[in-house]
Amino acid sequence: MISSMTGYGSASRQVSLGAGVVADLQVECRAVNSRFLDLGFRLPDECRGAEPALREMATQSLSRGKVEFRAAWRVNAGAANSAKSNPHALGAINKDRLDALYTLQEKAQDAFPKAQELSIAEVLRWPGVVAEPRGEEDSWITAAVEAGRAALAALMESRNAEGKALVGVLTSITGKMRDIVKVIEPKVPEYVAQYQEKLTERLSEALATQEQAKAGAELMERIRQEVVLYAVRIDVAEEFARLKTHLQAVDTALNGKGPVGKRLDFLMQELNREANTLSSKSVSEECTQAALELKLLIEQMREQVQNLE
Repeated sequence: MISSMTGYGSASRQVSLGAGVVADLQVECRAVNSRFLDLGFRLPDECRGAEPALREMATQSLSRGKVEFRAAWRVNAGAANSAKSNPHALGAINKDRLDALYTLQEKAQDAFPKAQELSIAEVLRWPGVVAEPRGEEDSWITAAVEAGRAALAALMESRNAEGKALVGVLTSITGKMRDIVKVIEPKVPEYVAQYQEKLTERLSEALATQEQAKAGAELMERIRQEVVLYAVRIDVAEEFARLKTHLQAVDTALNGKGPVGKRLDFLMQELNREANTLSSKSVSEECTQAALELKLLIEQMREQVQNLE
């Protein structure tokens, strides 16, 4: 299935911190456009050990996109109830650290008598004063990997859904391009014939003013040759044929499976090249407008293709 490069997924798992305290760990997986697969990780220290496993999972599932894993955790709300029955559930006071902090405060107040004393909240937030339950490292890693796997699966699902929608948009655009070709292609021989006739008349009028009776037949033959050569130069049959071939290649890619973004990007360049040639060889206003409309549709496709993996 063709997928987009943008998407989002998240999942959460619980980690036991000990003493009846539980942490809620949430992992988010975000993806945006990128030419290559670019992985980033913003994990708390407790989950750093999960990064290799998350990287391997992403590499096996994705081929393009800038993908970032983010993780954060907080103590479950139920921990407050546990604290009522277990005074050590939310952490134990480190008396040595507390005494050292008190000594530092006294020295600071001696130097700055007007300084305010630390509040209870400030004391408890001081590093090392409260020894909080942290849980086992293996538990954090296991929870992070499981949540990361679920978040990645949700990301893939959202990318597939967006990819399906993009395929519909691109198919609609190729249909419009075929309609333009279907209208203009049969008229091109008529446009070329009309242009040849006008060119012949202009050259003949220019020669009629010259007294070259003896060389008149030779010059008319030269005119005919020049007109034929110019007609060959402005013939766009090959451009239309290649245009239809490229459109068929686009449809084949859209109906296939797996990553197609780079292939479609190349096809957009080829389609644009043919549209530019049609515009440069145009011999009628209608043909010029058709070429411009094709270029506009190709640009719309190119913008959408940038989102496909």
